[in-house]
Amino acid sequence: MLDILVIAPHPDDAELGMAGAIVKFKQEGLRVGVLDLTSGEPTPHGTPEIRAGETAAATAILGLDWRYNLGLPNRSLEATIENRAKLAAVFRQQRPRWLFAPYWVDAHPDHVAATRLVEDARFWSKLTKTDLPGAPHHPQRIYNYYCVHLKMALQPAFVLDISDVWEQKVSAIRCYESQFITGRPNDRPTFLDQLRDEAATWGKMIGTRYGEPFHCREPIGLSSMARLV
Repeated sequence: MLDILVIAPHPDDAELGMAGAIVKFKQEGLRVGVLDLTSGEPTPHGTPEIRAGETAAATAILGLDWRYNLGLPNRSLEATIENRAKLAAVFRQQRPRWLFAPYWVDAHPDHVAATRLVEDARFWSKLTKTDLPGAPHHPQRIYNYYCVHLKMALQPAFVLDISDVWEQKVSAIRCYESQFITGRPNDRPTFLDQLRDEAATWGKMIGTRYGEPFHCREPIGLSSMARLV
């Protein structure tokens, strides 16, 4: 059903890490979904209802084909057997070709647990003789996007040029007003200023205005060099 499934520990992680890529995938005619693992609440200025409304607004801007919340606990996300089964069931039902998960090193424990969970569920998704719903399915690749809690020098596998969709990415992130606007200091640089500067830094690395970095544990195969920047 889906070409690409982005797994986000919390609503807004997919937008922060790869909203530009999502918009570009949609422009190329791919079917893209986002699975939020938790509600992201509690937070200082949010509620489950506020976050749900913000997520719906961002979903509309991105033009997603599918979005769902798995309902796992925020702040205590774990790669348990039970959670692995829940996620593997989604993979078997939605049958994505590619998965996108957070980078496996992060300051936020939920992000680290999410990636472990994605990798484990990917393996379980292909199993036969199981009570998991749906037919066996094994997504071809797991790619990793970077989250804002990561504080380390990065060496990504590739950087995607998102210059032409930058404004759509910012619009999607701005939907999460409770997280990135309300209660935050107005001193420069603001949180959104910092995101822009980071994207501009990655763009500079590849000779474009804005970029999004990605990693992959597995070798990345190319059939052509024609579209390299």
